[in-house]
Amino acid sequence: MQDFLLYLKLGWEHIISLDALDHQLFVLALIAMYTFKEWKKILILVTAFTIGHSVTLALSILDIVRLPSDWVEFLIPLTIVLTALGNILMKNKKQTQDKTNYYLALFFGLIHGLGFANTARVMIAKSQSIAIPLLGFNIGLEVGQIVIVLAILILLFILLSIFKINKKDWILFVSSGVFALALKMTLERIPF
Repeated sequence: MQDFLLYLKLGWEHIISLDALDHQLFVLALIAMYTFKEWKKILILVTAFTIGHSVTLALSILDIVRLPSDWVEFLIPLTIVLTALGNILMKNKKQTQDKTNYYLALFFGLIHGLGFANTARVMIAKSQSIAIPLLGFNIGLEVGQIVIVLAILILLFILLSIFKINKKDWILFVSSGVFALALKMTLERIPF
């Protein structure tokens, strides 16, 4: 049980900490076009991301998949750039973007999962089984994502209901800001 709680905390910190800006930006870009009414879609999106994250984390810990860390650090913000750009280009095609987002969340989750892989490989290699650490980490990650999503949705609710901000303006504003920050991160991390 102690191992489970340790990894639960690590998963939580992996998404909530100040060092997790890349994950937070990705979640923001991923859900920028949704409101509380679409909570099922949002839950599917963040869960798809967690599943992708879990798969590559497990494959990496088992030493089946490895990618140089400089490439992983480059690809993570690139996934954010692409997600934000998709929001900007598809802002008037929500139904198409909904379907695309599910696949992007899963695929980009695979890439993001490699970001914690080296640390996890060292830590989990000490355990006999990877099941409990992976379960704890991924539950912590999912709970952290849900907290971030709730914070974003509460902010959006306030902006839409009280301040009467236009939803399309919100999507464009948020996606453009995320795009700019993630592009800067991507350019700083070019691996050659």
